[in-house]
Amino acid sequence: MKQINTVIFDLDGTLLDTLGDLADAVNYALAEMGYPLRSYEEVRNFVGNGVALLMRRAVPKEATDEDAAKALSIFRPYYAEHDRIKTCAYENINKMLDILIERGYRLAVVTNKFEAAAKDLVKEFFGDRIAVTVGENEAMGRKKKPAPDGVFAAMEQLGAAPHECVYVGDSDVDIETANNAKIPCIGCSWGFRGREALLALGLDKDLVIDAPMEIFQVLKG
Repeated sequence: MKQINTVIFDLDGTLLDTLGDLADAVNYALAEMGYPLRSYEEVRNFVGNGVALLMRRAVPKEATDEDAAKALSIFRPYYAEHDRIKTCAYENINKMLDILIERGYRLAVVTNKFEAAAKDLVKEFFGDRIAVTVGENEAMGRKKKPAPDGVFAAMEQLGAAPHECVYVGDSDVDIETANNAKIPCIGCSWGFRGREALLALGLDKDLVIDAPMEIFQVLKG
């Protein structure tokens, strides 16, 4: 990856462990609707395609789309007020980002988290380390992942060409996003899916890392 000078990250499950706050907000909405609650492991498997699909998966199968939309309307404001209770950066993430910056890499985040929340979280946990944050904003005509729209938007803002970029994520959605953008993908096993799931999705074992600092071995290769 010697031409790579731009690293584009997923957010949830890649840079930030957001599972606790997401699960608590999901269960708050479910409780308000009178539905059974979900375990953290269930929520872990529901995330990745944006909060609308997260709530559609979390409500009972017999729930209507209207019911799911109502649950989402409860989830959104609650999560906005409680998205930093349990959320934290994974160990050594900021150290990794600092070294990437020292070595001249341009950094971005592309996530399916709604854009305002994504920008606030990136700013709070990573300061000015990450130059560009692109979140979910389908109202503006930008399709969410696995469509490559967000990746292309980040490339444009950074002035980066596809052959200079790599995408780093923890899920099938991230691998598909990278494929759709025609850029390589590095999978991180500490996120919401795990090493075996990433390998089962076809990611080469040399492109799956188990700790943030291992990214330098892949970028050097």
